[in-house]
Amino acid sequence: MDRPLAAYARDYPEGDTVPRHSHDRAQLLYATAGIMRVTTDAEHYTVPPARALWLPAGLPHAVAMPRGLAMRALFLRADAARDLPTHPAALSVSALLRELILAACAEPLEWDEHGRGGHLATLILEEIRRAPQLPIAVPQPRDARLLRLTAALSADPASPLTLEDWATRSGASPRTLRRLFLAETGMGFARWRQALRLAEAAALLAAGTPPARVAAAVGYASAPAFGAAFRAMFGATPGGREVTARAHTPA
Repeated sequence: MDRPLAAYARDYPEGDTVPRHSHDRAQLLYATAGIMRVTTDAEHYTVPPARALWLPAGLPHAVAMPRGLAMRALFLRADAARDLPTHPAALSVSALLRELILAACAEPLEWDEHGRGGHLATLILEEIRRAPQLPIAVPQPRDARLLRLTAALSADPASPLTLEDWATRSGASPRTLRRLFLAETGMGFARWRQALRLAEAAALLAAGTPPARVAAAVGYASAPAFGAAFRAMFGATPGGREVTARAHTPA
């Protein structure tokens, strides 16, 4: 198709995955239901409803759907994406942008550029430009030992295992793991684990999970400790309206 914007709707079953791939067009990944885990070579994102992930053209990425997913994605031609980010970005999805995405998915692929489809595309681009970016990217290492460790923690962010425990399991010394974490993620182990836990927490909160349950699910022993760490990263309380805003009924 030759339109500057193409909308794509597909539902995925629980546990489905899309292996590492890339697209010629920039992409806005959005789901009306379910949580998607998107991994690039450099970063990992956990994206719930009320959030979207912007991916520039040509960027390799993989997608996992641990709970199933109702995906509604947009693909943008180079000229349409010209003024949009050149790097991956997690975006807050306004009620207007959500409805625009759903409306675009209902349009034919060869929509009328001078009619409703063209108006929708213009508004969508403006809403993407205005969408606040969210600090939920977690650096992704390359070393195979670290990848096994980070995958295990992503599956169970509340794990109490220390770096020494992980060193025993990975066959590398704690000193080696510390060096690798700093070299490949720019963070020490404790800071990386906190970034992962808070990113997972933001996804659970956006999906409507109560803050107290979220704190326990990501490994915080107390709600006050969780609240303080969350405020420090996101500048908002875990129960704040801007954090816990939920998507509407799946479409």
